[in-house]
Amino acid sequence: MQAKAVRAAVRATLPVLAGYLFLGLAYGVLMSEAGFPFWYPLLISSVVYAGSMQYAAVSVLAAPFDPLGTFLLTVMINARHLFYGVSMLREYRGAGKIAPYLIFSLTDETFSVNVAADIPDGVEPRVFYFWTSLLDQFYWVAASAAGGLLGSVLTVDTTGIDFVMTALFVSIAAGQWLAGSEHRPALVGFTASAVCLALFGPDNFIIPAMIVIVLALLALRGPIEAKEVRGA
Repeated sequence: MQAKAVRAAVRATLPVLAGYLFLGLAYGVLMSEAGFPFWYPLLISSVVYAGSMQYAAVSVLAAPFDPLGTFLLTVMINARHLFYGVSMLREYRGAGKIAPYLIFSLTDETFSVNVAADIPDGVEPRVFYFWTSLLDQFYWVAASAAGGLLGSVLTVDTTGIDFVMTALFVSIAAGQWLAGSEHRPALVGFTASAVCLALFGPDNFIIPAMIVIVLALLALRGPIEAKEVRGA
């Protein structure tokens, strides 16, 4: 069963591998350009493992020590993971000893893979989730270390390289849109984000947008679930 779970997890995470290869390399190069040795991105990717925050941390680590500012920045950037965790309560229930690792390793991409996974017959879901989570982190750590090494020997222009994270999010959203027939949650997310961005600005819109999205989805939960039942 383990071998079958690993094969299924590898197939499911191949798109993440393609994205993390460039994202991790870019992150490692940025860290190297900021003056950090290659083992910094390797270590941070292993114990922090938060792609968006790791990109932001490049400038944070190079700036004067500001623990409160760093804490608030981290909350703003990673607040969305609170909603990911709530969404995966049913799937991760009963995970036992591996539950802490599943929680730690729940990134945007791993969430997208696990929430939409078509788990093969004969594969225990929690085993599949473990391997997708472990493989995704391995891709990220390996690519980050490779980027740190590459950046230490090559001189490259890194202008705009951090846009790869945005590009990956856009590609994931587009894939989810094309794969599903129920688009109201996506439309709620786009609309709430755009309105909150206009009202609160780029530095303060994330948490208000998340609150609006949750309230709107709670209001739409009945009609959406009813449509899923009819479709089934």
